[in-house]
Amino acid sequence: MVYEFEGRTEKEAIDRAAAELGIEKDEFDVEILETQRSGLFKKGYVKIQVHTEAVPAPTERPESPARRPPRETRRNEVRSGGSAGGAEDFERAMVSFVEELIERMGYDGTVSVLYREERKLGLKIESEYSSILIGKKGKNLDALQLLVNIYAGRQGRDDMRIILDSENYRIRREESLVRLAYTVADRVRENRGSILLEPMNPFDRRLIHTTLNDINDVETKSEGEGLYKQVRVYYRGLRIN
Repeated sequence: MVYEFEGRTEKEAIDRAAAELGIEKDEFDVEILETQRSGLFKKGYVKIQVHTEAVPAPTERPESPARRPPRETRRNEVRSGGSAGGAEDFERAMVSFVEELIERMGYDGTVSVLYREERKLGLKIESEYSSILIGKKGKNLDALQLLVNIYAGRQGRDDMRIILDSENYRIRREESLVRLAYTVADRVRENRGSILLEPMNPFDRRLIHTTLNDINDVETKSEGEGLYKQVRVYYRGLRIN
């Protein structure tokens, strides 16, 4: 499910989303759609889009003896073997799933755990075909990551987010996007116009928005439909249709 919220800051918009939906902040993904700084005759705001699989709480929640188990209990329930050894079983299942995906694509490769964080698991793909598995602008890697996250949800772990990486692509991509954001911002400030960037996934778009959020005379907004939208960077005060 997708919802939109606004706030004076990104934090205020996210807090409002959590309060109105009645779910925890870690139960939804946030995409920044537009940022606009306050001026002499207008108030600044941040518009976000919230993606969640959680069911929003009703406005009035009647008391009932038949309640769902506590969230921590639900998090630890996995179909592959309950709470005992569940984390290890889950990790092995994710590693095996990605290795099988790569094999079915016709490539050799091994997958290992890169890092463990609360509600996040990083997996590293090592292969002599890494450039193919990453794909142009990381699209193949994004597709593999989407599939493994769907699989994780089917294992009862939709509270976990799986991040796939290979050859440190994610870090290199992030550094490249930050440099791009500042370069484009300089051009926009010089020309007092606007620049539309290439289509990007939600994570990359959010990085552009966040990077330029502190530049007073530059604003950003997402345009387009679907998963891969474009970010427009424009001079503050410029009228954008």
